[in-house]
Amino acid sequence: MGSQTGVSIIGAGERGVYFIGSRIAEAVHETGLRIVGVVDRLRERAEMAAVHLDAIYAAAGIDHRVKVFASVDEAIEHPDTRMVLVTTHTDNHREPVEKAAAAGKRVYLDKPISVTLEDAETIARAEAQSGKPIMMGFTRRYERSWIEAVNLAHGGRIGAPKMVLLRSVIPYTRYLQLWHRDQARSGGALNDKGSHHFDVLNWLAGEAAPRTVVALGGRSGIFKPDPEAPARCRDCSRECPYRRHETLIDKFEGVGRVPNASWLTANEIHDRNDTCVFHPGADIDDHAVVTVQYENGLVATLFFAIFGPWSEDQETLEVVGGSGRLRMERHSGTIDLVENHGHTRSQIRFPDPDRGSSHYGADRELVRRMQRFVNGEAPPVGVAEGVASLRLVHAAQKSLRNGGMPVDPGSADLTSGGIG
Repeated sequence: MGSQTGVSIIGAGERGVYFIGSRIAEAVHETGLRIVGVVDRLRERAEMAAVHLDAIYAAAGIDHRVKVFASVDEAIEHPDTRMVLVTTHTDNHREPVEKAAAAGKRVYLDKPISVTLEDAETIARAEAQSGKPIMMGFTRRYERSWIEAVNLAHGGRIGAPKMVLLRSVIPYTRYLQLWHRDQARSGGALNDKGSHHFDVLNWLAGEAAPRTVVALGGRSGIFKPDPEAPARCRDCSRECPYRRHETLIDKFEGVGRVPNASWLTANEIHDRNDTCVFHPGADIDDHAVVTVQYENGLVATLFFAIFGPWSEDQETLEVVGGSGRLRMERHSGTIDLVENHGHTRSQIRFPDPDRGSSHYGADRELVRRMQRFVNGEAPPVGVAEGVASLRLVHAAQKSLRNGGMPVDPGSADLTSGGIG
């Protein structure tokens, strides 16, 4: 490996290989990170992932072969592995993180931290026992427009933040087509996607702790189970706006094609990516309005739905302060800023040459921060923030199940009352 920093990927899915892994391989001349190998429950998927990554290295003029490991232990214990990326299904985060941390490796853990608070707290203990921080993948923390919006909110130009509205009306019906449809595996859409959003609310609140969470929503009935529908898109001839790989969001995000054939050949629901959205068995929520009251008086609301139409303003952040407000639109990266009680208004855009890449350039910045993290720099977001986000997820889900009952996210019995 020479001066290269070896990385092993545990979980050869879209996030681990086709987003982060691909960005690592593309940046080989810039960061020095080098993917040693990959491991997955499905060996075929890992083999195809290795071929994909090898092709990126070849295009960069690098003769490198990515290994396919037989086990998680082999991936962690390989002598060239300095950092381990954990991008498994969310309910399987705990074990590889514990093993990698105990082995003294640097660890990157993709969001959300886990499904259960028990697993999240175990991960926090593993981090503490290792004496090394764990880096987490809340992508908004690496995305230029979100960073600048939070900096502006904290910088005094709109006064002290008093209210926040994070609007996420997204066409993510894929959550019903992938393994995320199983609450026990993913924690639901409010965990997988909402974990990002709750992390942003906590980020904006600064040192202030959340005191009360109130949530309304649940399952809209739009995706009422249809036992007569074909089980998956590939076998269906119906006219359907949700057909996988043909939707506007799939095409925009570059997943209008199947990353590798293992998703087409897999028969298990949690291994394929085109299960019919009407197929019985999904038990996740598809919309919610969640309001969090912080100890400093900040009131922050998440307005969330996964059945939104494709649009260029599907995710926005609005912060109202004592003397102004800002509104950031994620798609364009534009921040509309009103200052001085309305006497001054401006639009701000921050040039970002990476913006055309995945997650609006956040994944490229994430890879750069990985290299600095391996060399000893503290990560921009970690396990503590992961646990804090999950507490808001669980509080919101408990409130949903109890008709909007106020919930204390710091409560010891947070999970009582049922989620899922």
